[in-house]
Amino acid sequence: MGRSEELRVVSDLLAGVREGMSCAVALLGEPGIGKTRLLDHVAETSEDLRLVRIAGVESETHLAFAALHRLLRPFLGRLDAVPVPQREALESTFGMIAGTPADRCLVGMATLTLLGDAARDQPLLCLVDDVQWLDRESAEVLAFVGRRLHADTIGLVLAGRDNPEGPSPFDGFLAMAVTGLPEADARDLLSAMVSGRLDPAVADRIVRDTGGNPLALIEIADSLTPEHLAGTAPLSTPLPAGRLLEAHFLCRIRALPADTQALLLILAAAPPEEPMLLWLAAGYLGVPARAADAAVSAGILTHDRSFEFRHPLIRSAVYRGAEAADRRRVHEALAVASDPVRDPDRRAWHRAEATIGLDEAVAAELETASERARARGGYAEQAAFLSRAAELSVTDRAIRFVEAARAFLVLGDPASAQAMLDRAEPALGSGDRLLQAHARHTRATIDLYFARFGGIPTLMLDAARPIAALDPPLARRLLSAGIEAALQGSSSTVGTTPREFAGAVLSSPAMRSAGRTVTDLLLKGFATRLHVDHPSAVPLFREALRVMRSGGEITEGGMPLAVLAMVAAEELWDDVAGYEVSKLLEAHDRDMGALGALKMTLVCQAIWELRAGRYAEAEACLDESDELAVAIGVPSQGLVHRIELLAWSGREAELRSAVNVITDVWVRQYGNDNYGDWAMNCLAVLENSHGRYAEALACARVPFEKDNPSTGTRALHEIVEAGTRCGDHQAAKAALALLEERAPASGTAWALGLLARCRALMADDDQAEEFYAESMAHLSRTRVVAELGRSHLLYGEWLRRRKRRSDARDQLRAAHETFTKIGAEGFAERARIELLATGERVRNRTAQTEHVLTPQERRVAGLAADGATNAEIAARLFITASTVEYHLNKIFRKLDISSRRRLRSVLHDDET
Repeated sequence: MGRSEELRVVSDLLAGVREGMSCAVALLGEPGIGKTRLLDHVAETSEDLRLVRIAGVESETHLAFAALHRLLRPFLGRLDAVPVPQREALESTFGMIAGTPADRCLVGMATLTLLGDAARDQPLLCLVDDVQWLDRESAEVLAFVGRRLHADTIGLVLAGRDNPEGPSPFDGFLAMAVTGLPEADARDLLSAMVSGRLDPAVADRIVRDTGGNPLALIEIADSLTPEHLAGTAPLSTPLPAGRLLEAHFLCRIRALPADTQALLLILAAAPPEEPMLLWLAAGYLGVPARAADAAVSAGILTHDRSFEFRHPLIRSAVYRGAEAADRRRVHEALAVASDPVRDPDRRAWHRAEATIGLDEAVAAELETASERARARGGYAEQAAFLSRAAELSVTDRAIRFVEAARAFLVLGDPASAQAMLDRAEPALGSGDRLLQAHARHTRATIDLYFARFGGIPTLMLDAARPIAALDPPLARRLLSAGIEAALQGSSSTVGTTPREFAGAVLSSPAMRSAGRTVTDLLLKGFATRLHVDHPSAVPLFREALRVMRSGGEITEGGMPLAVLAMVAAEELWDDVAGYEVSKLLEAHDRDMGALGALKMTLVCQAIWELRAGRYAEAEACLDESDELAVAIGVPSQGLVHRIELLAWSGREAELRSAVNVITDVWVRQYGNDNYGDWAMNCLAVLENSHGRYAEALACARVPFEKDNPSTGTRALHEIVEAGTRCGDHQAAKAALALLEERAPASGTAWALGLLARCRALMADDDQAEEFYAESMAHLSRTRVVAELGRSHLLYGEWLRRRKRRSDARDQLRAAHETFTKIGAEGFAERARIELLATGERVRNRTAQTEHVLTPQERRVAGLAADGATNAEIAARLFITASTVEYHLNKIFRKLDISSRRRLRSVLHDDET
């Protein structure tokens, strides 16, 4: 009744599922508003679809993947159809095999693949009620699945309470607010529930006070006397509506016999679909099975093949309304009834819930359960077990709180981690130096989450000193965290400077045993760069990149490894190593399903593609990074990560908008100098491309004066060009001096090409031409196409000023063709103007015929053209094989081809 709009939306979505598409929708509203009834209706009218239905259970919110396991149980026999990394992730998650903790997104991809495989036989409909009571891991996996659905013939319909107080894993879903019934429908429902006379004024009062909440209307009609309804007796206040419904149900429950109330509480705390556990616990408490009869007669329970609460709200009312002592007795009974071998974690949790005060044995059992949770990637469960174990502990209290904090950090919940550390603080004492170091490292990681960079280097130094000889690897991890903070917030450090901190790193006893691992090499490399000089750091950066390229250690720690590798490669001007390491990290992140790391790896990959003049590929990487941000439920950075592409593309308004965000938020608010310096370098590129040299110099001075790794080095050639053109030869000379120190130490073609070009800009006429030729010779052996174009441009400008118009035209034409082809609009226009000054007639650019493929279609087409199968493309892009097939059909129509064989040639023609 009164749900025409809701039914229309759901019906349209399910029609799409029947036609081969997918949908994910969330029905949100207050308790009793009719969400469950809508799911009932969807189920009743979807007989042609394969249906699987579950509901969240409040007592299971701490048991990782419990709801997901119930959802997937009918499909686990199809696991052989899932790619091996995904299958192993799911099997490890469900404890079917022993393995390392799987990335949450890889579990999500496995779930999507498994459901997609089942949907190939028959369109699939998944209904999930009471999502507010899902365990966190299951909720995040389902959110991932919902965001990746496309052409899979899968419908995912969620129902739950709207939570305006905080973020939800399902934020961003198509959401429909389920509100009270319209007045006319509310009156009709009320009238249908009343057998005698219903006074119109009473009906208006009931509809108004309940807000049209259907469950409240039904309960009121059932609970009021005929005199109340007829208006001959006054109505009580308040009427049971909204939040008062739980209290209303609780009153009805408390009127039942004691045995019945006890049985209801066991049912509320027991896992659904396990009646054996219910009856074993009831037997332990001496509650007879016949106690259920009174609840069925009162309309509290329904009884088909098993006993169930008539409405999910009743379960919540029973559990939350019970006396604490009664809840403890029920949990004790459930602990006794739980199999210690088959279900040890649920047994441990029930024992903990049954305990008041301190109990070291229960705490130890919880700690053991937390290790099992961690092994299957259940970090929310691990954190819950450890925090409860700490509360029950007689010994090891501080250790368990610190470990709980670290589990919360893995979850991305720094606020809860901070709370755990605060509770650990009184018990840390002064004796256990390793524990103190772990606590400080955790606190520093929390500060990094909140972009509080300033105090981290000093905190890490204080934590590392006492344990440098006791546990050198841990000490180096602490020092690495300090270095990463110094790299991001160099001007905001408190208690030490980045240079002083780097010196302390190099002199630490922990560095004596440092090996040739990537993390140790990068730590020593960045410390050397900050404290000593650039040339001394070069061998360390080169070796770190060599180890990564040779398939050595790839372990994500604090800052994404792709960012650290990119900074190291930029310090060397090594475009080949930088690109190769980025591709290796991308493949690693995809194989591991590490979408959080992959999101940032793709940003770095976009920069290397950009420097190779492959702007479409760079845009595709950034588009996928944004898509992944949505898939894993984190905010997209918008234009912020696109600033280098915007600068080279000449998209000035968008670039300045992004730079303003970086300046206002990342620099002023968070003190992230790294982002700010990157933004200034990008602005310098834009200003130089337009010939606004004084402005370019002002921008490039900012990173130059700080001289942080990567951004300081990248500013040097921009300053030389801008300084020589606007007459500030002192600034140009200072930048050239650093370039002459650093480029030969690096020795790469990119470095030597930039050095020769800058020498040409500063040289007299006799030497300049030789330097320009040397620059182009070096840069022609690199992937940095735009920099070769800039050398042609500057050489052509130099030739034109010397009246050598014919020679100038050759260089300027090469520059113009390069910039036009790759899409560097600002530099292309600068070259065009110079060509006109030589008397060359420059043809206007004609719009090339472009096949309009979406970013996702471009990626699918490129992988298919390279010979990847649908299953391989699906695994790489974290979609299903059905969605790949859907995209390929659209691609073939758009490109007017009928097979994969023609993809490579068509895409190649389009690029050229």
